Amino acid sequence: MLAPISHNLALTTIIRKRELPLPGEVIARLNQRVLASAVVAEAEFSHKHHLIDVARILDIKPKAAEKKIGDIRSGQHLSAGTVVATSGGLVPREIKVEQSGRVVAMGGGQILLDTSGKELALRAGISGEVTEIIPNRGVIIQEVGALIQGIWGNGRINSGTLHIIAEKPDHILEASQLDISIRSFVVLGGSCQDAETLKSAKDATVRGLILSSLNPSLLGLARKMPFPIIVTDAIGNEPMNETAHKIISTNNQRENVTVNAEAYHRYKGTRPEVIIPLPHADLPPTPREVESFASGQNVRLRRAPHAGATGTLVELPTTLKTLPNGLRVLAGRVKLKNGEQVFVPLVNLEVLG
Repeated sequence: MLAPISHNLALTTIIRKRELPLPGEVIARLNQRVLASAVVAEAEFSHKHHLIDVARILDIKPKAAEKKIGDIRSGQHLSAGTVVATSGGLVPREIKVEQSGRVVAMGGGQILLDTSGKELALRAGISGEVTEIIPNRGVIIQEVGALIQGIWGNGRINSGTLHIIAEKPDHILEASQLDISIRSFVVLGGSCQDAETLKSAKDATVRGLILSSLNPSLLGLARKMPFPIIVTDAIGNEPMNETAHKIISTNNQRENVTVNAEAYHRYKGTRPEVIIPLPHADLPPTPREVESFASGQNVRLRRAPHAGATGTLVELPTTLKTLPNGLRVLAGRVKLKNGEQVFVPLVNLEVLG
């Protein structure tokens, strides 16, 4: 059975496709280097229209109103404040555009403007080089560096210089450790267990927060934070896995570190991740997306009652195993870090690679 992989790689080639959900305009250029927060494509997500009824405003007939309208053409872009019609007379009355837009229709003494803005902005999500343009949709971006993937993110993206607070995997982040000195940094913080810590990070205007674990009561507050938050290991109170902590902590003060806290989606292949650009001579291999389960693999449990726990897969199933709920599934035996051994459905496991 194929297993999904959660990557903790010290050096790899990272390639990400970034696409709009509907046709739009690609802003980025081929071979351009972009930051994770840079907008690479835009699209009009919804249409808004504004009708300028010249005949009604001037209280005249439509044919007369058409003669009052200036040299306006269909398809023309009108900026806010543009005069579209004048009443004439001793005290002329001007009719101006209130909101910028494109003329989509004219007639009967009326002007219809499409005032839609480019409301859907697609961000790069990774700092790197644009290697391919997908016409009207997006880009493919490549970077070489360290890749650390997590289990939860609050949906935001940013990048900055990495600052290490959690010098050990089991560090507990406290509000007192977050002050003006870490302003504009991406912070490796450890485990967060209280609301004041998140509020202090906001007050300090950090650019990103990398956590080993997060108290479940703080999920709602974390989603509201204006900076990206990624949880690498567990919702609860767990230390960071040693591989991830070693990779991140040895890159202190590294610049342009990306925290892409997009939500995990098993079928789309997206997940929250930290990307640390690193110098290189040649392109290292790209990460494996899946591999077969095998004895001896380091794995993470993805469902309760041991969600977020890690261990070693010590036995693969030869037949279906009946779980306490009555379901018969393929389940492997996992030895947890605390020594406990449990049977876990393979569908609830991911390989740490």
